[in-house]
Amino acid sequence: MNYFDLHCDTIAECWKQGKDLWDNDLHLCLKRGAAYHPWFQCFAVWIPDELRGEEAYRYYEAVYRELLRQEQLHSDKLKICRCASDFQEVQPSGKCGALFTVEGGAALGGKVERVARLKACGVKAVTLTWNASCEIGDGAEVVHPKGLTPFGREVVRELERNRIAVDVSHASEPLFWDVAEQIEGPFLATHSDSRKLCGSLRNLTDEQFCTIRDRGGVVGVTFVRRFLDDSWQAGIEDVMRHIEHFLALGGENTVAIGGDFDGTDLPDGMTGVESVEALAECLLRHNYPETLVQAIFFDNAYRFFTSL
Repeated sequence: MNYFDLHCDTIAECWKQGKDLWDNDLHLCLKRGAAYHPWFQCFAVWIPDELRGEEAYRYYEAVYRELLRQEQLHSDKLKICRCASDFQEVQPSGKCGALFTVEGGAALGGKVERVARLKACGVKAVTLTWNASCEIGDGAEVVHPKGLTPFGREVVRELERNRIAVDVSHASEPLFWDVAEQIEGPFLATHSDSRKLCGSLRNLTDEQFCTIRDRGGVVGVTFVRRFLDDSWQAGIEDVMRHIEHFLALGGENTVAIGGDFDGTDLPDGMTGVESVEALAECLLRHNYPETLVQAIFFDNAYRFFTSL
């Protein structure tokens, strides 16, 4: 099957744990993912909230070097997609198309000129915050949150100018609405579920989802247990519930997958990247058309990133 995943933390775990991306005991490896063809995977560098300034920027660079190292080690299995021709090359090649993304705008170290460095590295999307505050604004778990800072507004302008997608997963509600007001084009939430079904502040309200939908963006339904069910007891059927809810909001061209492999505990019935096909088959068994399943698991995300 075709697969496009908007978020995983695997490359940072490879760097921290000394794992090989081809074959490992993490949620995701190239060997187990090779069943998907074509397969595009967003590899995020997550910036922990305790890292700020130059320390955060050095962390970003270290994980970027790890992705380059893995590409060199496995050049027959992995290709970083930096431009349209890279996407086209990966399609028939059998390689995993890697999109480098940033989870936490603190990676800039407070310097807007570093957006150009992200562009040079081939970064395709930036999650503006993680859960706490950074130079850009407030994350989803900040008490009495505010929106974009003046620096954050500069960053959003530069990201859009450089055709790097703005990601509002982890954003506080004020920050979300500041982005929606400021940005001219589409934006996305790489790994967020429905707050209607699970009350986590990390999830999207129906209004937020519809705003992303109306702007031509995409939302990656994620496999994080605590975003799937308030009890934190979740199974593969709960992932399907969130997909169904977003589809009921007219999200046929908006819903995608953002699993968060190696960044979370997976729901019952899922062990890693090899489980994605079982989720797709679950939807097919519930009489979802193959064309719609293809849109959710590949087409919507592919269209979004190839139109940047």
